[in-house]
Amino acid sequence: MSVNNKRVFYVKYLAHDIYTEIMKSRPDVRFDRLENESPADVFTPILADAHAYQVGAARDELARHFHVDKDFLKRTPNLLIVSSNGAGFDPVDVDACTAAGVLVVNQSGGNANSVAEHALGMLLTLSKRILESDRMLRRERNVNRNMLIGNEAKGKTIGIVGIGNVGRRIAELCNGLLHMKVLAYDPYLTKEEIAARGGEKVELDDLLRRSDFVSINCPLDNGSRGMIGAKQFALMQPHAFFITTARGFIHDERALYDALKEKRIAGAGLDVWDKEPPPPDHPLLQFDNVLASPHTAGVTREARINMGRIAAEQLLDALDGKRPPRIVNPEVWPAYSKRFAATFGSAPK
Repeated sequence: MSVNNKRVFYVKYLAHDIYTEIMKSRPDVRFDRLENESPADVFTPILADAHAYQVGAARDELARHFHVDKDFLKRTPNLLIVSSNGAGFDPVDVDACTAAGVLVVNQSGGNANSVAEHALGMLLTLSKRILESDRMLRRERNVNRNMLIGNEAKGKTIGIVGIGNVGRRIAELCNGLLHMKVLAYDPYLTKEEIAARGGEKVELDDLLRRSDFVSINCPLDNGSRGMIGAKQFALMQPHAFFITTARGFIHDERALYDALKEKRIAGAGLDVWDKEPPPPDHPLLQFDNVLASPHTAGVTREARINMGRIAAEQLLDALDGKRPPRIVNPEVWPAYSKRFAATFGSAPK
């Protein structure tokens, strides 16, 4: 096998160093690192020759000219595969990749437990008013604990929007630990499939009306963008909490601000934002009943190792002609197969 005949690059970040270790163990792979600030005379030949791009999932951490769009694809004529660092793929125009015959894969499931634990932590913190108690103790003397009465989560109803890898784990934790009732909205799964994941299949409006906690766990795509707005927040109960560890732009931040200001919902746990990280003066950060984190739900040591390993292994398997298990755009497979065969001499299996 010739040396360095498969070319992979990334920009600035990887999930974990284990990715580099796995890639560098393969003599047939040339592995290049670029920086956001890399000059054109450095990145242009790397992009032109690349077969695979390991792209960061956080859109605001990646220079705009390294986002995968139509213009980027014109500069990468040999590109076959785009692999995201995480479950999300915000900097990737999937439709443009499909049109160009480029396969898109993610690492769905690699950080599912970390994200689910984060969502559960937010649920309990909000329900027990731990955040409000902490802030009040730091600001005031002689705090009246009767002003901070919370609620148990046990026996309450959680509505999960998107019961994939993360949503399924949240359902498992809420069912097993807290004996909660689980409702789920997921248009891609049947009633039986959702039941097998521990939930009852309902429509979105019904879920919002009935839930004590609403957890957003679906990917950001054309169907979910702007899915939760003023109309949806108006359906929620006044004692209900909104929690999202999914992606910004799925919910309308202004509409959420209005719902909180008018006390139409009880509070929110927010790990994702339109702009990441949000500035300290962001309107939603001014509420004591908003628990915030800077897209760190999936950022644990365990998840980073797992994501780095499965990303490297999946990408190498794909470059070896195997069908990867986490394809975002499966409809591209025929066109991708032809391009792969033209590059490496045989079609993927």
